[in-house]
Amino acid sequence: MSEEINTSPTALPPSVIPEPQRITTDDIREILVAGLADFRRAPLFGLAFSLVYVLGGMVLYAVFLASGQSWWFIPVAVGFPLLAPFAATGLYEVSRRMEQGTPLTWRGVAGCVFAQKDRQVPSMAMVIMLAFMFWVFVAHTIFALFFGLQPITSSTSDMLLTGPGLMMLLVGGTIGGGMAAVMFALTVISLPLLLDREVDFITAMITSFAAVQKNLGVMALWAALIAVLLLLAMLPLFLGLFVVLPILGHATWHLYRRVLP
Repeated sequence: MSEEINTSPTALPPSVIPEPQRITTDDIREILVAGLADFRRAPLFGLAFSLVYVLGGMVLYAVFLASGQSWWFIPVAVGFPLLAPFAATGLYEVSRRMEQGTPLTWRGVAGCVFAQKDRQVPSMAMVIMLAFMFWVFVAHTIFALFFGLQPITSSTSDMLLTGPGLMMLLVGGTIGGGMAAVMFALTVISLPLLLDREVDFITAMITSFAAVQKNLGVMALWAALIAVLLLLAMLPLFLGLFVVLPILGHATWHLYRRVLP
């Protein structure tokens, strides 16, 4: 695909979506290797796209800490994987250009990402953001159900280790995990699909959900890896995202290529 087509995607005719293919656990290993290879070939792009989310996480934590409500950072951090797929849009474009042999230039990559504002990606981003905001609301509601309107006077660890705190974590984790699983199924293939082909975001989400249904066990493994790696990456002041986010972003592009060849 030429650079002109990449930066003017609205000129493309509607795409025909192929039938999702079956993948295996071997594919998970191979796409991680491919994701690491893409990151090593173009590390500056991965670092630049990750910087926005690293700084955003630090700012959010500083705000919660300064307001004396650092506990609320926990549900925000748990919901972070909901935003991660959208963060990787630029990384998908980098992998696509390397796959096609198109020159990697900041102008070309940024131009293609910016051009998505006239396509379906903003609609998909709105779905993701609404899901994230709904999760934060649910987390506040769950807290109120177990602790009422009383202010938090003990430390976070003491509060969570009480009977109500442990039950709250169990209920919140179950509900949050269910929401994350649904969003994963709707977005894991849809975002690279929207970047690569001319489809509406509803069709993209349906296609992604069908692909997950067809590869339920393998996709569950991939979702678990994403959640664990992102959690570990956020622990050292979000600095691990500089490595984990680019690798996962590039790997997701290769996953998309295997599921929808």
